[in-house]
Amino acid sequence: MHGEYKIPGGKLVVVDVGEQDGALRHVRVAGDFFLEPDEALEAVNRALEGAPADTDAAGLAARIDAALPEGTVMYGLTSQGVAVAVRRALAQAADWTDYDWQVIHEGPEPPALHMALDEVLTAEVAAGRRPPTLRVWEWGAPAVIIGSFQSLRNEVDAEGAARHGVEVVRRISGGGAMFVEPGNTITYSLSVPDALVQGLSFQDSYAYLDDWVLGALGEMGIRAWYQPLNDIATDQGKIAGAAQKRVVGPGGGPGAVLHHVTMSYDIDADKMLEVLRVGREKMSDKGTRSAKKRVDPLRRQTGLAREEVIERMISSFGARYGLSRGKVTDEELTRARELARTKFSSPEWTARVP
Repeated sequence: MHGEYKIPGGKLVVVDVGEQDGALRHVRVAGDFFLEPDEALEAVNRALEGAPADTDAAGLAARIDAALPEGTVMYGLTSQGVAVAVRRALAQAADWTDYDWQVIHEGPEPPALHMALDEVLTAEVAAGRRPPTLRVWEWGAPAVIIGSFQSLRNEVDAEGAARHGVEVVRRISGGGAMFVEPGNTITYSLSVPDALVQGLSFQDSYAYLDDWVLGALGEMGIRAWYQPLNDIATDQGKIAGAAQKRVVGPGGGPGAVLHHVTMSYDIDADKMLEVLRVGREKMSDKGTRSAKKRVDPLRRQTGLAREEVIERMISSFGARYGLSRGKVTDEELTRARELARTKFSSPEWTARVP
């Protein structure tokens, strides 16, 4: 069995491994990482040889750590990364390049329709009727997007939202509230088969699905990194937040993962603070004194127009994995419009956690 894992911010780890009588056999680790001394690589292989095949990534990483020679130096490599590559091999996980990716970037749509499109397109990927899809959103109106499990009244100042004409919608994924305005926000969704994240923990899947955009930002001169659980950060501050939803396939079969990210291209921080209720606990948790300082927009960091940032992101994704232009089908759009009307625009859904 063969598994690969690109360590976030690091190098590629490749593992070839067999399984016999419930144990790992013939383990061989390779990759473009740096490791000293030379004998450390064989120590890694020996540590994994004979390990119970159901050992989780943390357990495999502990075996590796215990076996490394004193003074071992890893660059672009971690014991956890090797362990994840092993788990992906055993799970026979897919790789990005195994798929024919499609990108959708169409005109502005109402916030509720964007929520519905995420649900519909991811369900289509789960059913095998749509290829894995990168969808870049264009916002038709300002909005606050609250997480599936957030309290409406705790997160949103209703008077402030009404005063500024900000629509409030609830998404199907967890995570925190996002304040978005047309022209100031870059939002995209990845709808992918769950085979792509097999062998990854929930946290590792965030880092794995964010890695391409870190590379794209790096090409624009921004040194960004994944900050657990769901942020993308730079030394100037947070620039994006991610959220996920797992969708079960038809008949309980293989499903899909929705991974969407909202990035701040520019931001009206004063308006945001009038619309969102930002708690003191959240501020202290981030080690900051002001909500205005928590987000540092891409406009300032890149000096590029928003449209240019988006096109560079799409080009970077395509250069890595291949990408063809697509669109939302008429049938998908019809279903999404009905879902936007009956679910995502309904007071019952928006206030399901009052």
